[in-house]
Amino acid sequence: MDEFITISKFQQENGLELLAGKEGIDNKISDDEISRPGLEFAGFFDFFENTRILLIGSKDATFLATLPLEVKAKNIEKIFELNPPCVVFSQRVNIDPLFYQNADKYKIPMFRSNLRTTPTSSKLYTYLQEKLAPKLSIHGTLIDINGMGTLIIGKSGIGKSETALDLIKRGHQLIADDLVEVMEKEPGNLIGTAPQILKRFMEIRGIGIVDVVTMFGASSYRDRKNIRLVVELEKWDENKYYDRLGLDNTTIKYFNTEIAKVTIPVLPGRTVSLLVESAAMNEKLKLLGHNAAVEFVSKVDSAASGTKGGK
Repeated sequence: MDEFITISKFQQENGLELLAGKEGIDNKISDDEISRPGLEFAGFFDFFENTRILLIGSKDATFLATLPLEVKAKNIEKIFELNPPCVVFSQRVNIDPLFYQNADKYKIPMFRSNLRTTPTSSKLYTYLQEKLAPKLSIHGTLIDINGMGTLIIGKSGIGKSETALDLIKRGHQLIADDLVEVMEKEPGNLIGTAPQILKRFMEIRGIGIVDVVTMFGASSYRDRKNIRLVVELEKWDENKYYDRLGLDNTTIKYFNTEIAKVTIPVLPGRTVSLLVESAAMNEKLKLLGHNAAVEFVSKVDSAASGTKGGK
């Protein structure tokens, strides 16, 4: 993950208008959360997080305007004294002149968004999460198979990219090949994407680098996807037990999130892409409440019970 982003980069990439405090434009943001300073306007600073950017909307500003001048001036200055990275106002906020004075005095950049409060909050939160949330780089290939983000892993040379290429030809979408950047937006929500330089590209042994969008069209690629299944490809080992019914609920954990994992042995003559596609669709059915393996075992048990009963 990035340890920080500069405020100047934050401004440019979010289209914010600089209002004051330009001397602090090279300061850094290291926290991926946003604060709304309503309590601080009322004079309550016990839980103030000075590493977070501050977002001020119309309701916050309207409440602030109801306070006596001396209280308002004291609390606004206290906020700037605590040195937050920057302050952002949403589109329609009437900004008190005290903010301009303190922003310049304490060299805290102050911006205005071209969006209203809720869209601004959503946009900035998503941006900060993508830039500053913990990330994990995984050697593998991520494919969207009928809505199921499927991460294909395995040792080098096992055929991950070739399998993915066949899946793309079948109408599925590439997200990332060779290196997948995974971030956890929250427990249970893993997002996978490709490093900027690798987006749209795949490396196929014997062919080289291919651009899937040029080769298969725009519908063959998407920028990011929630990961719901991990498929590990490995060479067939005749001495290893492989689950034949699908009753083993194997999972793998990334950050604080556990997701289903399937191991597919690779053997000459097996259409691996078809097996990966089937694994993804089977997992999707499980998420929808239909578990074929459990149903099958239940029917076998019922049949066995019936036979015993007949005797």
